[in-house]
Amino acid sequence: MRMTARLIVALALAAGFVVAGSTYLQMRADRSRLLDDLRRRCAILAESIDTAIDPALSQRDRGRIEQFVERFGSSGGLDGLAIANNRGEALAATPGIGEKPIVSELGREAMLGDKPVARMIDLQGRQRYAYAVALHSDDGVVTGSLVVLQDTGYIQQRMRDVWRHNFFRLLIQVFLISLVTLWIVRWNVLAPMAQMAEWMKRLRAGELMEPSTLPRAELFGPMAKEVKTFARHLTVAKSAAEEEARLRQISESLWTPERLKDHVKTKLGGQPLVVVSNREPYMHRFKGREVEVIMPAGGVVTAMDPLMKACGGTWIAHGAGDADWEFVDQKNRVKVPPDDPQYTLRRVALTGEEEDGYYYGFSNEGLWPLCHVAHVRPDFRPDDWAFYQAANRKFADAVLDEIEGLESPCVLAQDYHFALLPRMIKEKRPDARVALFWHIPWPNPESFGICPWQTELLYGMLGADLVGFHTQYYCNNFLETVDRTLECRIDRERFSVIKEEHLTAVKPFPVSVHFAASPQGFSAAPADKPALLKELHSNAGILGIGVDRVDYTKGILERFRAVERLLDKYPAYRGRFTLVQIGAPSRTHIKRYNDFLAETEAEADRINWRFKASSWRPIVLLNRHHNHREILPYYKAADVCLVTSLSDGMNLVCKEFISARDDEEGALVLSRFAGASRELTDALIVNPYDIDQVAEAIRYAIEMPEEERRARMKRLRETVKENNIYRWAGNLITELTQIRFDAKTASAPPESPEV
Repeated sequence: MRMTARLIVALALAAGFVVAGSTYLQMRADRSRLLDDLRRRCAILAESIDTAIDPALSQRDRGRIEQFVERFGSSGGLDGLAIANNRGEALAATPGIGEKPIVSELGREAMLGDKPVARMIDLQGRQRYAYAVALHSDDGVVTGSLVVLQDTGYIQQRMRDVWRHNFFRLLIQVFLISLVTLWIVRWNVLAPMAQMAEWMKRLRAGELMEPSTLPRAELFGPMAKEVKTFARHLTVAKSAAEEEARLRQISESLWTPERLKDHVKTKLGGQPLVVVSNREPYMHRFKGREVEVIMPAGGVVTAMDPLMKACGGTWIAHGAGDADWEFVDQKNRVKVPPDDPQYTLRRVALTGEEEDGYYYGFSNEGLWPLCHVAHVRPDFRPDDWAFYQAANRKFADAVLDEIEGLESPCVLAQDYHFALLPRMIKEKRPDARVALFWHIPWPNPESFGICPWQTELLYGMLGADLVGFHTQYYCNNFLETVDRTLECRIDRERFSVIKEEHLTAVKPFPVSVHFAASPQGFSAAPADKPALLKELHSNAGILGIGVDRVDYTKGILERFRAVERLLDKYPAYRGRFTLVQIGAPSRTHIKRYNDFLAETEAEADRINWRFKASSWRPIVLLNRHHNHREILPYYKAADVCLVTSLSDGMNLVCKEFISARDDEEGALVLSRFAGASRELTDALIVNPYDIDQVAEAIRYAIEMPEEERRARMKRLRETVKENNIYRWAGNLITELTQIRFDAKTASAPPESPEV
């Protein structure tokens, strides 16, 4: 109440100042208007008197002049009248003013200037309005003066009335202001604060509530946003602590963001972590007149963003958003995530020509099909190779700038876009610990030998202290490729390469995702499958889900044909089963990707047309970017998730699906050509090229006994939960920090147990 009283007093004082100011201006205007009116009336009166008295004044008939003054002076409205000759001597005047010097002075002043004189005078303790004019004969000679006095009491009364009326208006305004202020404070300040306090109290007590119960008014919007962020962190920390305590009692260990943060701090001695990737984790882009922030699709972003949120540091990436450069500082840095900054994103600018050559050309028309062996001919062009080298140099310079002044910095380069970068960094900073993680498959030596610059690529990669792959199979292929291409020493027992007295360890690190018991942070409520399908205009009871970039390596066409085969072999599923394919357009600058996008749309249309029904579609293709919050309801509602990659490094979609299924329902159909199939053995493993096998796997996933389905999902969740992204990062950083810079001894680092 004290705050409310202070607010009311402040508003009342402000209203008082406003009323006083407006009253003063009103009084000035009214007074000026009334005086102008008085002047006009005096001028008219003086003109009529001048005409009437001229004969008597010319004949100097004093008696007639006195009679004239007596008659006019007693008329209503006049307070006094005086007539003097041209020498200023009073000829006649109303009682009380003729002997006043001020009256004579006004008359002489009017005759001297031969123009009217008007002013306020103090006469007998009262304010009078005096108006003096010179009197003229018919030939224009000044014959005397006339002074008219008017009472101004009514003007003073008008001013007092204005003050009195405005004072009462002020009282009414203060009363209304008090009522409105009390209402606003009660309903728009105190009530939301009480609501927020009650929400936090119940959250602290463990009664999880939806954040939608928080106030959304503009006044408390920013505060509510920060409270939700704080509460989310509190909930996650509390859950992690409870889970850690539970597992400690059974001698298990769960990797959490807090544990990884402490682990990295210990291993790196407080040094910041520097991550390099082509794709940025957060992209600013214009949407009409507004700017939206999106999280681009891709395994690197899915894997590394939770890691950076836990560890902090700097992520260096290509700034590809059309609004990216509106939000960076002088060193091209911006704090991310925008709503809860936890690490720094440094953006590297590439010209359109550089992006075409380095990214679309050499990386995605050359290395991508080469490594995936997906029956698409890789294209290697000298110009693209030159741009690839230049782009690696540009990113290396950004890294060197970030680690300048740091002792033994730690750098994690991500994926096939930066095969040359490790060597570039080590040449300038041999004390830096550099790791390169290859997120896509590594083919056999014969396949990789297609690349004209395989020697340069391998030499650049071996500049790293640690090269990581998803599986041991890819590590074996890499060592075999190095052995056939370069002169070096390979220790196959300890999986390391020594080239020019520099040791590079080669290890498998199966990447994973952030595993949350409640993916939405506050609610684990099941998704509404009928509502989702209704929005998609497909009246089905069984939902399949596929989530991919529209890429020829993901087996999307094979997946569609497996659905078609399912409906052919088992007509009972017609009208009952719908596959929702969320396909984010990818690399549309490349003709093969444009063609594949068209093929995907055409195949979906063909199958839908074949099984045409008024209220059902077997395939719903959502061909646009979706953020994780938009995808999550599909994960939680799906009866089966289809991951049918023709070749894949790991594929994190399957792990995201498993993490989302806190109800321990749903089934996973997984390609044996995805790296995740080595871990997720409780999935239904298929050969995506075998359409019949995939169709049968879909049928079995739908018809699987509930007990078996729940048991499989429970084991899958335990696997993903234990081997989450934080364990992956902890193992990788542990391995990197144990590398010794003593390759001259020709010995690999000691084996370190997995943490």
